[in-house]
Amino acid sequence: MSEKPLPFVITDRRKFNSDGEPRESVETTEPASTSSASAQNVVEMPAHAPIAADEPESALTPEEAGLPADENLPAAPTEEQMEQSRRAYDATADRIDTAIRAANPGADHPPALTFESLVQSVYMQAVLQLGGGAQPGEQPQIDLMGARSSIDMLGILAEKTRGNLSQSEDAILSSALFELRLAFLEMTQALARSAQQRNPTAPGPAGPPFGGKPGPSIVR
Repeated sequence: MSEKPLPFVITDRRKFNSDGEPRESVETTEPASTSSASAQNVVEMPAHAPIAADEPESALTPEEAGLPADENLPAAPTEEQMEQSRRAYDATADRIDTAIRAANPGADHPPALTFESLVQSVYMQAVLQLGGGAQPGEQPQIDLMGARSSIDMLGILAEKTRGNLSQSEDAILSSALFELRLAFLEMTQALARSAQQRNPTAPGPAGPPFGGKPGPSIVR
């Protein structure tokens, strides 16, 4: 003869109910007929039992979600805010253009900024930082770290726009990067040679870049 299955007693020991309020007492659900406590199978719910699927779950903090918490990161503007700022900017720029043309009759309208003009602007900035703006007989002012930042800026631009440029845009960006990188190498080698002349015991510069091929013509 098989044994009669023992009744179960379920004891809910969670500290909070589904609304997040503290529970006033421990609720126990027992069957209609029970035997002695020692003969019962007791199933206890832990104090921090997982919340059921139909119960509201509190939002996770960035740390709990495994995301970096950056309190200094500003909130991104909404699309409406972006559109309002664009319209206000365009209106102000138009008023400035009108005032300039009124003060200078016959003056041409400023050319619109394009991708090519953006690349040219950063390119010329790097040229000047490498001493390309010095007049004959003048001592060029070299800013290697500034030139490196400008070149790296174009490098990031090339990386982020890869596959999204026209043929002419890609050509001008690639040419600018190639020439500036070679000019940077030439300038660092020239500075190393100058330092070696002042201090003959210092290590000499490396050989010409790219197997001795002629460098760019922007810095002379």
